[in-house]
Amino acid sequence: LKPGKPGHRLFVDMTCEGCSSAVSRVLNKLGGVECGLDLPKEKVCVNSEHSVDLLLETLGKTGQAVSYLGPK
Repeated sequence: LKPGKPGHRLFVDMTCEGCSSAVSRVLNKLGGVECGLDLPKEKVCVNSEHSVDLLLETLGKTGQAVSYLGPK
């Protein structure tokens, strides 16, 4: 992930590659988002100008449990 945009760490209840693909897909639809996924730890690191609330709402569209862990 490149520096410059605010970074956020989020928990997403990802159990498989399908889950992580869904996370990538919904975040890419937002635009202006760089993300890194850690499937074993169920963490997503996001660099984005979007608000945390919007990121949580967007990730919630995957149907997985989502929570904010803090700034990156």
